[in-house]
Amino acid sequence: MEILDIVAAIVLAACLVLLGLVWRRTLLRRRGATVDLCVRQPGSSRGWTLGVARFAGDELEWFRIFSARLRPQRTFPRDALSVVDRRRAATSELLSLMAAAVVVACELPGGPVELAMTESAVTGFLAWLESAPPGANLPSLHD
Repeated sequence: MEILDIVAAIVLAACLVLLGLVWRRTLLRRRGATVDLCVRQPGSSRGWTLGVARFAGDELEWFRIFSARLRPQRTFPRDALSVVDRRRAATSELLSLMAAAVVVACELPGGPVELAMTESAVTGFLAWLESAPPGANLPSLHD
């Protein structure tokens, strides 16, 4: 009977973790428009990190998908973010990213960052960037 108790405890713990992740994502979605967004620092040894982003006024807040934190791990200010390039995900990246992902290369004062999202999310992202208040530093997209 001890083995069954251990297995039951492991299954219960896994279910609680999964339930916690679903609850966190539901809370994030209630606080504003969210999109699935993967982030990568070019030149870094770390690969793509899965996450959810939320448009919060003049900032794009990014949350790791597998985290218990309710605060964003990264914040991208609209006035400091400029889009440099846009491309389809490479074949080698397809296992790390969502299906049909588009990679948007951006420049920030702290260095480059790549964001991967769906085509419809890219449209919303670019509209959000371009809708900055008058006088803000508008980013440009080079084809």
